[in-house]
Amino acid sequence: MCVGLSAKVVKIKDKGTVLVDASGAKREVAASLLDHLEPGDYVMVHAGTAIAKITDDDHHETENLLDHLL
Repeated sequence: MCVGLSAKVVKIKDKGTVLVDASGAKREVAASLLDHLEPGDYVMVHAGTAIAKITDDDHHETENLLDHLL
């Protein structure tokens, strides 16, 4: 089973990476698969890579589901 976590883009870094905030945990992830990311965007992160841009609603729904599961 693969799990992706939603995260908010905090800062665009060099060399195809972004700094994201995933429920308070900040880390750098690869972002070369996605174009036109800006701070404030939400992305789905899997294995250290931003794999999809998602909407604010998607992000909040994912957080709510995780809160209920944990």
